[in-house]
Amino acid sequence: MKRLPIVVMVVVALSFLAFKTMGKNNGVHSVPPSKYDKILRLVGEMLTEGHFSPQDINDEFSKKVFIKFIKELDPDKNFFLQADLNTLVRYETRIDDEIKGAPVESFLAAGKLFNKRMEEAAILYKEILSVPFEFKTDEEIQLDEDKLEFTSTAAELKERWRKKLKFATLERYSDLLDIQERSKGKEGFVDKTETELEREARERVQKTYDRFFDRFRAKFNDDDKFNVFVNAITTTMDPHTEFFPPVDKRYFDEEMSGTFFGIGATLQYDEGNIKITSIVTGSPAYKSNELQPGDIIQKVAQGIEEPVDLTGYSVTDAVKVIRGKQGTEVRLTVRKTDGTYKIVSLKREKIVQDEAYARSAIVKEGSSKIGYIFLPEFYANFDDPNGNRSYTDVAKEVNKLKGEKVDGIVIDLRNNGGGSLYDVVQMAGLFIDEGPVVQVKDRESKPTVLKDKDRNVLYDGPLVVMVNEFSASASEIFAAAIQDYRRGIVIGSTSTYGKGTVQRNIGLGENGFSMTNSELGTIKLTLQKFYRINGGSTQMKGVTSDIVLPDNLEYLKLREKDDPDALPWDEVNKTTYNNWNAGYNLETIKQLSNQRLENDPAFNLIRETTEWLSRQNEKPRSMNLVKYREYQKNLSATSKQLESLIKLKSLLDVTALPNEVDRWVNDKAKQERFNNWLKDRQKDIYLDQAVKVANDIISQQNIAKGTNTDDKIKKGF
Repeated sequence: MKRLPIVVMVVVALSFLAFKTMGKNNGVHSVPPSKYDKILRLVGEMLTEGHFSPQDINDEFSKKVFIKFIKELDPDKNFFLQADLNTLVRYETRIDDEIKGAPVESFLAAGKLFNKRMEEAAILYKEILSVPFEFKTDEEIQLDEDKLEFTSTAAELKERWRKKLKFATLERYSDLLDIQERSKGKEGFVDKTETELEREARERVQKTYDRFFDRFRAKFNDDDKFNVFVNAITTTMDPHTEFFPPVDKRYFDEEMSGTFFGIGATLQYDEGNIKITSIVTGSPAYKSNELQPGDIIQKVAQGIEEPVDLTGYSVTDAVKVIRGKQGTEVRLTVRKTDGTYKIVSLKREKIVQDEAYARSAIVKEGSSKIGYIFLPEFYANFDDPNGNRSYTDVAKEVNKLKGEKVDGIVIDLRNNGGGSLYDVVQMAGLFIDEGPVVQVKDRESKPTVLKDKDRNVLYDGPLVVMVNEFSASASEIFAAAIQDYRRGIVIGSTSTYGKGTVQRNIGLGENGFSMTNSELGTIKLTLQKFYRINGGSTQMKGVTSDIVLPDNLEYLKLREKDDPDALPWDEVNKTTYNNWNAGYNLETIKQLSNQRLENDPAFNLIRETTEWLSRQNEKPRSMNLVKYREYQKNLSATSKQLESLIKLKSLLDVTALPNEVDRWVNDKAKQERFNNWLKDRQKDIYLDQAVKVANDIISQQNIAKGTNTDDKIKKGF
């Protein structure tokens, strides 16, 4: 969750006051501790005293951190030899001692050996690239680093580098062949031989790796390695407990403020790559509809200039080239999650906050009028009592839709990563009578039940909640409450993300912990866990959809459960609550939906296509030119087919509310974006299914009330 309710913040503050003297020198050092010593000891104390479910910091914990740190240093196993690990193994049971106050040596020793191997590899790649490659032999490369082992000899390591560089050259050589074919007959066309194209491809790879190794020397110093080391420690506790050095914390705050000019994507360094982790609603990245979480940004170009390869870039360095002046063009070369490549051109903008707020539209389905509410996150402006809050904005949208006499409402929480706990409790209260919404437990195992205390129900009609793999935290709380009360139907991917934990930023200062000062860095610490009112945690399992829709992200293993360090699922006692009198049979609704899906060729093809793409990602890749190009052709065709499948052939009847057709008539750009937002919904194959489910509920309720269409005619309505 991004925010904590006031009562939780007070509890956290009091908890840290209870051990406010921690962080002082405990006498272990005979000389003044270094910056690294201070930070690591503070981190260790915070994990032990404050984490929701701290692991014992012992030799076993140390071994896990050691393995993770080595993997972070050398994810592709291109630098270290197995003999190096045998040398460093003496540190694998020392890390826990360093956390507890022993002088920090392990990461320095690993870093020193890494630097040595890196410089050796810097000579090796130039030697390999000095000789032409041929692409006629049947040769394969394994690109999944998890399936690789560290090499035993220098000769084996050289062979791994040869394959890596050959494949990189093959990619560029194939691209050059395509460019040459497209350029034939055009002014200035130069017909290059295969030998010339191969040499040009090698030269491009050489430039890429020249920059790669230069950045290693200039931008991966001891401080950078230490940051990786500390995060190996914190994320071994759980994936959401992280360490931010001061510069990264400033970057994090800047990202959260949304006051820069850029593309509106949150990035992270992931095993040598710059990966998109989330996209700001309303930003250039969002409006392009061409980027998504998990995409790897490989190159960045300023307008028509030569692109800069981001291989080896840190997040901070990548941000510097992605951001720029308002209105200027930035071109990104991205590797999509399905393995395909795409060039995305964007115009930099200041992130417009009001486009991240709740908004609504009306969808007509047969004789029914369905209200649609889009909520990108559970936002709340804690610094401004008059600022926007998600639950009050949703209440406004509900009232607008009621004014239009809608027959049902669909709430879209897809890609909603969470936000304010207070707001999700209040928002659930708009649709239920008073009662519990979620349970929150701290490390002392004392669950607190958070309730909706308002007996009024703003909307009591048919309700459908849309979710997907990236619906997390507060989104899962809302979906779970609606499901547990049987208040509505949850539709989407097999399950939501599965993040059932809450974090809080705690500063590390020279004198210990601080809620404000953080000159040594900041820890985002996991403090609590969420539980459904039925007792089960949303952690790991997420919320299982009542109606499952096949989608293109199902097989990519991006959820919480796919992280080996995620906290486990557990449960607490069920709370007391009364089920909603729904007026429909869920099993009948499921059956009707399943019949539609079984007879829908698009969803059947989506399932088959995503399974095929998933299998391709696991296979070694051919370095034979003919086979490589055939594979790329099939991959591109399949990816394009998938993009086509998720768009409706017959558009949905989606319109703005009558009073909002010209909502931003005085802002042409905003009005155009709003119109495009409506057009995207018209093509949304998943919204189409959600609306049909809402219509099924309406039909069942009408039958139960004896007010179906025939009855209305007979009674003269």
